[in-house]
Amino acid sequence: MDDALHPYVLRLGDNALVLSQRLGEWCGKGPALEEDMALTNVALDLLGQARMWLSYAAELQGDGADEDSLAYHRNAPEFRNLLLVEQPNGSYADTLVRQFFFDAWHALALRELGRSSESRVAGIAQKAAKEVAYHLRRSSDLIVRLGDGTARSHEMMQAAVDNLWRFTGEMFETDAIDAAARAAGAGFDATSLRREWLAYVGEVLETGTLRMPPPEAWMQKGGKQGVHSEHLSRLLAEMQVLQRTHPGAKW
Repeated sequence: MDDALHPYVLRLGDNALVLSQRLGEWCGKGPALEEDMALTNVALDLLGQARMWLSYAAELQGDGADEDSLAYHRNAPEFRNLLLVEQPNGSYADTLVRQFFFDAWHALALRELGRSSESRVAGIAQKAAKEVAYHLRRSSDLIVRLGDGTARSHEMMQAAVDNLWRFTGEMFETDAIDAAARAAGAGFDATSLRREWLAYVGEVLETGTLRMPPPEAWMQKGGKQGVHSEHLSRLLAEMQVLQRTHPGAKW
């Protein structure tokens, strides 16, 4: 099972790590103190989840790797995160819509992973699901409040929805890694979540007076296979600079 499970777990860890790093870029720069603190807490939650997934991935890899080496000593093509989570923060509207799209998927994915026959996967997912339930409530509420807020906030939120929509399809794409993990009883069928995700996202957007783009629109993909945008290389350059400059350094 290790051969099937390692790349699958690595993807989960990379999603959490990369999005945590993105949200951390807002620390001290949020539009309001309360929001600054809330977003930072979401980033810390995701970092904790990344540590659990990457520690497990390192154990499965079995060559002396650990969570730090997986985070700091891989190049962009070796990361397997969704393209959505590496997209730049942009305006606060962009950040919130990116978070909402991911949270809505993440909550469903963790629900399924919590039923995994692999006890370590199920345990991490069940712990993370409690945090992500809050993430989803928070991002959903902000989508509604800002979508149905001022004319300017509505315009910005709609632009963010339209811009980031093309990255949502990848969450429901499956490949040989997904199939192997599912066959082993550890993973789930991502395609089965799409209808539920669309229904929830559509309801929240409608409540926020926002228009949902066509579900059949063209979608960008490749992140799960290591084909990334230039944005990930820049994110990793900042995140990894200390470890790359002083390899093996200890506090």
